[in-house]
Amino acid sequence: MTQIEQITGTGIPLRGNDIDTDRIIPARFLKCVTFDGLGEQVFADDRAALEGRHPFDQPQYQGATILVVNRNFGCGSSREHAPQAIARWGIKAVLGESFAEIFFGNCVAIGIPCLTATSGVVEQVQAALEADPSAAITLDLASQTVQFGSKTETIAMPEGVRQAFLAGTWDACGQLVANAEAIRATAAQLPYVAW
Repeated sequence: MTQIEQITGTGIPLRGNDIDTDRIIPARFLKCVTFDGLGEQVFADDRAALEGRHPFDQPQYQGATILVVNRNFGCGSSREHAPQAIARWGIKAVLGESFAEIFFGNCVAIGIPCLTATSGVVEQVQAALEADPSAAITLDLASQTVQFGSKTETIAMPEGVRQAFLAGTWDACGQLVANAEAIRATAAQLPYVAW
């Protein structure tokens, strides 16, 4: 299992409340059999409308691994394609004011920590990234802090999910595969299970 204790990298500020999954990955891209290629289509319609001015198109943010968003990010439909598209673009963690519950769960399922902070802290981080896109930021799940420039601020994550990331038990499918023999042994002892 992969433990995730800290994520350090450059960040990409994406301003705006209530950015829904239809904007993150438009419905026409949901026909895929695998998630391959979704990274190139992340925010496709927003990017087209902004003609190169969208943060995901700007050269200074290419290679960023931490997305910094505002309130209710990932609302709307429950498509798992949205976190997959973000991950395949290269994002490894998201810091925001709040997240839609299903989006949050879908991110956890693929190993993307979604951490929250106050609107003031998020604004500071976004402003810092806009002022210096090459500056690294660190999200520390153990200490529940974000470090950017000379500042360290408090961030949060539900305790059970945070512990799962720290222990490396966030991957439910991986847990099943890793414990297949123990599962078979338990099932063999149950009178109502027949293989």
